Amino acid sequence: MTDGTSRISTGNEGLDLILNGGLPANRLYLVEGEPGSGKTTLGLQFLRHGVAAGERVLYITLSETAEELRGVAASHGWDLDKIDLFELSSAEEVLGDDRKQSVLHPWEIELGGTIKLIQDEVERVSPTRVVFDSLSEMRLLAQDPLRYRRQVLALKQYFATRECTVLLVDDLTTNEGGRDSHLHSLCHGVVTLERLTLEFGAARRRLQVQKLRGVDFTAGYHDMEIRRGGLQVFPRLIAAEHHSPFVGEPTPSGVPELDALFSGGPLRGTCTLLTGPAGSGKSTIALQYIHAACARGEKATFFEFDERVGTLMVRAKAMNLDLQPFIDQGLLNVQQIDPAQMSPGEFASILRREVEARGVRMVAIDSLNGYLAAMPEEKQLILQMHEMLSYLNQQGVVTLLINPQSGLVGGMSTSLNVSYVCDALVLIRFFEADGRIRKAISVLKNRGGPHEDTIRELRIDGGGVRVGQPLTQFKGVMTGTPEYVGKSGPLMEDRGLAE
Repeated sequence: MTDGTSRISTGNEGLDLILNGGLPANRLYLVEGEPGSGKTTLGLQFLRHGVAAGERVLYITLSETAEELRGVAASHGWDLDKIDLFELSSAEEVLGDDRKQSVLHPWEIELGGTIKLIQDEVERVSPTRVVFDSLSEMRLLAQDPLRYRRQVLALKQYFATRECTVLLVDDLTTNEGGRDSHLHSLCHGVVTLERLTLEFGAARRRLQVQKLRGVDFTAGYHDMEIRRGGLQVFPRLIAAEHHSPFVGEPTPSGVPELDALFSGGPLRGTCTLLTGPAGSGKSTIALQYIHAACARGEKATFFEFDERVGTLMVRAKAMNLDLQPFIDQGLLNVQQIDPAQMSPGEFASILRREVEARGVRMVAIDSLNGYLAAMPEEKQLILQMHEMLSYLNQQGVVTLLINPQSGLVGGMSTSLNVSYVCDALVLIRFFEADGRIRKAISVLKNRGGPHEDTIRELRIDGGGVRVGQPLTQFKGVMTGTPEYVGKSGPLMEDRGLAE
């Protein structure tokens, strides 16, 4: 769906993706949001892209001085040398040199004179891109809502006669924080920016395209951040739009007994949930699969929410899983996620970059509890995670999710009901035998094919991961209090000792 007009870039890659190519040219658009939401930064990005394309551009500022704008630009490492600026203070030329701009002046003169000076500047510059910042000052000058709306309509008709794309900026301060429905109907498109303050951590920002006539854009909220270099927008991930053909073959771990539980290993394009109490070996099993994938020459990524990367590397090496060579070769990326700084949209964007730019074939997330803790006030987080997992599955990526259970022994539970989104479920439990604490591993489900219904012993030591023979004299695993009632013969001993 398109109106047939040419498109121009907004200067923001993420927003262009949301708009499916950019804005239709020579139209009037509204960018609205409360102070601090990023409107000025987006407007400057829009104009700077025009400058880079050799266009004449104009920034009309009724709320900020040129010095303040240059300060904003300098914070991003930009300069405004090739952007024409018009300031409200220039309206004194219209009102007379012997009179100062003041709210005491008749508003008919102030508004009419300011608009006349703006039109003269547009005639002089002949820009192809204009940012009008902001409409709140125009409301103050008009004072009468009807006069204000007539003036906005007149501006639209004026710019319609010129080949010019205009962004009207509205900071919502003079409309009691509400949306101006009349303004929405006048504009060809509306982009809303929001800033949300959480109880802890960095503020969250998000963007929504409310309307864009004749264009099939990506609706809904999209996370964004303001960083040095401009506004970074992370388009909402829609799994149905991303599918790559792949062969759903098993991915072995390098431990034959562990692979036997899956009848060869998790299939490509599936998600495996590793669940069990703390210290049972979930992360180590995930690292075993990651190590085996890198050894085959496949690229992998390990997202660490709970543990320091340095601690993870030392622990992995102690278990005969040296990951550093794979990192040096570019096969493995171990990334620490800051729990207080990252939004779900940014995390999904990082995942896409890993899959599409690096060609990653296996992803591990440690852990889901950390993922939720990193984004505690985000709504519909489980649905966002479901979309993320669906995307990874359609790309043929093997996904390993680590889900710690509360409690160490006895009955255990989890605050996450995510087993329905996973294709395979691995359960690890502690059990007691001959006065020693041991571990048992079993596969509860595997949508990708058959799996063993046996319970095997799991041991992790300096030689790595070991999985023993099926424990036939074992009961209580499903109750949370596993108990081995057989003889000690089938149980694994330390390496180098007689079995």
